[in-house]
Amino acid sequence: EGWRDSGTPDSELLPLFLAMERVRAAIEPSWAQTFAQHLSGSDGLALLTDVAHDLRSPLTSILVLAETLQSGQSGAVNELQRRQLSLIYSAALGLSAVASDIIEFTQGGDQFVEQDSASFSVMAMLESLRDIVRPIAEEKRLTVRLLGPTHDQRMGQPVALSRILLNLTTNALKFTDEGYVEIVAQEVEGENRVEFAVRDSGRGTPPDKITTLFQPLRKESGRRGQLFSQTGLGLTICRRLASALKSELKVESRTGWGTRFYFEIDLPISPVRRSGPRAQPRISSPNGKRPSGPTPRPR
Repeated sequence: EGWRDSGTPDSELLPLFLAMERVRAAIEPSWAQTFAQHLSGSDGLALLTDVAHDLRSPLTSILVLAETLQSGQSGAVNELQRRQLSLIYSAALGLSAVASDIIEFTQGGDQFVEQDSASFSVMAMLESLRDIVRPIAEEKRLTVRLLGPTHDQRMGQPVALSRILLNLTTNALKFTDEGYVEIVAQEVEGENRVEFAVRDSGRGTPPDKITTLFQPLRKESGRRGQLFSQTGLGLTICRRLASALKSELKVESRTGWGTRFYFEIDLPISPVRRSGPRAQPRISSPNGKRPSGPTPRPR
């Protein structure tokens, strides 16, 4: 305004401002470079965790609303609407699982391992898992089969155990187009050791790709740098949780046969009386809420 008052024409001010901008750009790093520097190291991990936390709240609302509408609690829905709500639920569940995996990955991956053992029903845990993934299975017209151990009531860490099985089951459903997903718990090497396995009838994984399944970062052709792999991130968390439970997550896969993830764990038979109703394990989906499916019935 002072230059203008002294008679300097506007046509001369614009080149001056442009020259000042070129000087500023030359002596200061670009905004992209500055932002990238903030994303490196601990600051980047903190930001990533904050974003994942912020994602989970709206995703939880979407899951609750989709489940409420699909069950008819807000009024009758037709078959097309039911299928569309299943798609919404499946997409929100997948995003919520990714957010949970990111949080666990940045915090060490063993946040769901309880310090003390608790008595729980293996079959009740498996049935609760099936309730969580039921909308995904129904949308893809897949069967989720369960097989429990001879001795059902066990002592262990059901929250960490269910977290592993939930990740493995959702992955299996994602890569299976027809057939089934099977969750099996069976005794091995005596009554106190149990092998858990999740097997699908999907297309299988080529032998040269199996070693990359557990990589949380992957390269994508045509793009610079690395990206988070949703499947690899979840499997990395599963492997860390299994290790925290003093076990090892293994995989076998053949093209046209499907894929089977399995691990063994010590689960002593619970000393509590086995008659009467089962004790319900503390199991929750990635959005933090307990599944609202039917109460599990004795086999």
